[in-house]
Amino acid sequence: MSTPADYIRAFMPERPVHTEQAALLIIDMQYATGSRQGALGRKLKAEGSSVGDYRFARIEQSVLPNTLRLRELFTALGRPVVHVTIGAALPDAADAPVHMRKLFVEFNNIVGSREHEIVDELKPRAGEHVLRKTTIGAFASTNIDSLLRALGCEQLYLAGVSTNMCVETTAREAADRGYLVTLVEDACGTTHEDLHQVTLRNFQRLFGRVRSTDETRLELSAAVATPVTAANVL
Repeated sequence: MSTPADYIRAFMPERPVHTEQAALLIIDMQYATGSRQGALGRKLKAEGSSVGDYRFARIEQSVLPNTLRLRELFTALGRPVVHVTIGAALPDAADAPVHMRKLFVEFNNIVGSREHEIVDELKPRAGEHVLRKTTIGAFASTNIDSLLRALGCEQLYLAGVSTNMCVETTAREAADRGYLVTLVEDACGTTHEDLHQVTLRNFQRLFGRVRSTDETRLELSAAVATPVTAANVL
């Protein structure tokens, strides 16, 4: 039986894609929770837990390779790449909201630690932007809004982890501020597949759009006067 049409999607306005307004946001791709070699991965392995197996396999097989493809695409198009990290500056995480402190301390997600670093494959390049947040959403604890507006970016493409937490919260915050927001579904991941799928389903009801990496490449390339070729984005 087919799924009934969702009435609320009828209220989502059609907004054209403009490459010259686009930016890529890469969310929380750090060793603390974004790598099998990081604190979360080591903790689960030591406990004999398999709960992270889906998460890390998805990061390795889908999130990381597709985020790399997106980065090359945005670089080829001359559009901004913004890395958003999460973590505290103080050893006791006293600069973070109360509900985040235990997580930061236990995983040593403190500025200057290996756990806080962006994974080597995605290390920021010259000209890319890096913002640190202490909250789940980037707009609550960084100057991301003023940065994006200064750069003339009104259309955001999000990749990273976790789909249902920091990615989704940042995306919702952006949508409520008038940005056209796209979740690149095969460049996002979380700990359970059902959380990933439900997040995507809910987000595209009224907040924004969901696209694949290939769909993102095609629509951004088509939106420029001289489309980039596959050779310089893949």
